[in-house]
Amino acid sequence: MADETRLNGTPLQAGDANPGFALPDSTGMVVRPEDFAGRRLVVYFYPAAFTPGCTTEACDFRDNLASLQAAGVAVVGVSPDSVERLAEWAEAEQLQFPLLSDEDHSVAEAWGAWGTKIVNGEERVGLIRSTFVLDADGTVESAEYRVDPHGHVDRLRAQLAA
Repeated sequence: MADETRLNGTPLQAGDANPGFALPDSTGMVVRPEDFAGRRLVVYFYPAAFTPGCTTEACDFRDNLASLQAAGVAVVGVSPDSVERLAEWAEAEQLQFPLLSDEDHSVAEAWGAWGTKIVNGEERVGLIRSTFVLDADGTVESAEYRVDPHGHVDRLRAQLAA
């Protein structure tokens, strides 16, 4: 668990325009926020596929995807993993929502989800688990940094009334 976190860049806040992205998913298809126009969109950033916290969070989204979709909410996950690694993870965990590859972490940086973390007393630069909700017009409805993966989707569902 991170003792301290410093974001590189300016954190997003409710009311901000989303910084956008055009990233390949686990099938190689390019996905953009505009693809979800007219629906709310959860964009969540996670450090790495196949790790315990990230698997917990992704499977929680998987298990609650139907209720989120029924409430008009779409979900995409973003990590610095390669398309190939995301494809393996999607298959292994039966993840049915887009997993996007941000290998150069430029999108994570633009969204304020990249920074310096102190983990167990050691300073590391990397992805900071973060979740954003975009409204139907693509504006940031909420931004949460340093997300705890345990119980995160339940808290998010309550916020979204999903």
